[in-house]
Amino acid sequence: MCHSTSSRPPAPPVIGEVAAREQIELTSGDGTRFLAYRTEPATPNGRSVVILPDIRGLHPYYRDLAVRFAEAGFHTIAIDYFGRTAGTDPDRGDSFDWQSKIGEVSHEHVRLDVAAAVAELPQPVFTVGFCFGGANSWWLGAHGSGLAGAIGFYGAIRRIGELPDTPGAPVLLLRGGADTASTDEEFDTFTAALDHAGTEHETVIYPGAPHSFFDRSYSEWADACADAWRQILSFTESRA
Repeated sequence: MCHSTSSRPPAPPVIGEVAAREQIELTSGDGTRFLAYRTEPATPNGRSVVILPDIRGLHPYYRDLAVRFAEAGFHTIAIDYFGRTAGTDPDRGDSFDWQSKIGEVSHEHVRLDVAAAVAELPQPVFTVGFCFGGANSWWLGAHGSGLAGAIGFYGAIRRIGELPDTPGAPVLLLRGGADTASTDEEFDTFTAALDHAGTEHETVIYPGAPHSFFDRSYSEWADACADAWRQILSFTESRA
């Protein structure tokens, strides 16, 4: 399990005003209507982000995270995965039956939904994903997908599958040293495939940090959270 509905993301290092926040619906390339949450910064930093949640979709942690990214200056849209199986009902709380639906979410579905979000945002656009979303963010980055870069927290490498032989967008892997979602060998195989394709990538490992460490309730990982924010800001700024 990744973030719970009671988890909340840590604040960025510099907090600005949020000009707007709203729940919206977007239309994917295959005609699917899906749920999303949009935030706008009062002082834009010139970059945009699409947030890819964990396996339970657009629950409160990711709405709050969209606000955090807007505070850091990003135009932001967090997407939901379940437009094809659960419609646009906004309830993604603890009672939501994601287990029966997540297996029907394919890479292609995520690609189409992310593309719809990207089309709503000013360039350059980066993806930031968590767990299931982290793996999908890295997959999108490896394929290019019109992104300026792709960031993932604690993604499961087994969910990525085949990678192209051509260069993709730059990829940032943020890993907890005690996370067991993927083995070091799996990460080595993945980054070797990125090297083979000529895809730029960076890895940051936080020793001892568990899966889902990016949570302000985990005071013992406050330094890791602060550094992860710095990594995100540096990675996106250098590629904008």
